[in-house]
Amino acid sequence: MGKKELQVAAIENGTVIDHIPADKTYQVVRLLNLHSLDVQVTIGYNLPSSKIGKKGIIKISNKFFTDEEISKLSVVAPKIILNIIKNYEVVEKKTVETPDELRGIVKCNNPKCITNNEPMQTYFTIVDKERGTLKCHYCDMEQDINHVELI
Repeated sequence: MGKKELQVAAIENGTVIDHIPADKTYQVVRLLNLHSLDVQVTIGYNLPSSKIGKKGIIKISNKFFTDEEISKLSVVAPKIILNIIKNYEVVEKKTVETPDELRGIVKCNNPKCITNNEPMQTYFTIVDKERGTLKCHYCDMEQDINHVELI
């Protein structure tokens, strides 16, 4: 093995979250509550990446994520790669894409919105995926996905 290779322990079964923008790595950890899991979690931070400059990578043993958890990830860091590992092999690789709608993930920025004043789930549609523009279903307020507050 050459000295330039990065040695991070392989996992037998679980998920590797790769190509996380470096500054979003710990946000992903918090969002997925990885700090409360009772399994091995390996976090690489500020690693060199030819695609995005510096990246984060997280390996979680014996954990596979739900579609809802993956939708939350798309808000924080779209275009990250999820690698599903079984018997030390990548059995599935998927790029996380922002879905067409987000329910109960993002808080509406409008203080007068009904979702901030009544006990109800937020509901946003994505009006522009390239720009990352969301629109509240209830009050029609648009917000930038890069400046949202997660619930």
